Amino acid sequence: MPLLGFSLLVLVLKYFEIGPLAAMSWWWMLLPFAITALWWFWADSTDGGKRRIEERIGQRKQDRIDKRKQALGIRPGSRPPPRR
Repeated sequence: MPLLGFSLLVLVLKYFEIGPLAAMSWWWMLLPFAITALWWFWADSTDGGKRRIEERIGQRKQDRIDKRKQALGIRPGSRPPPRR
């Protein structure tokens, strides 16, 4: 997200012709957007973000289960006896 913010800032500065960006070509203003798109493509293809989110969700779920077991007086992490 910071890279997208930077891209938008560069675009606004070029549009309003502020600073040294006023003299630069519009093609240079598109470069940060291309880099942002490549970054998102790489992040989505490696599934790094999704994996971290799923791990956090799994950890929260396990914490809730352990908390409820403690409330029932069962030792967290123990398995129930097998049914007969």
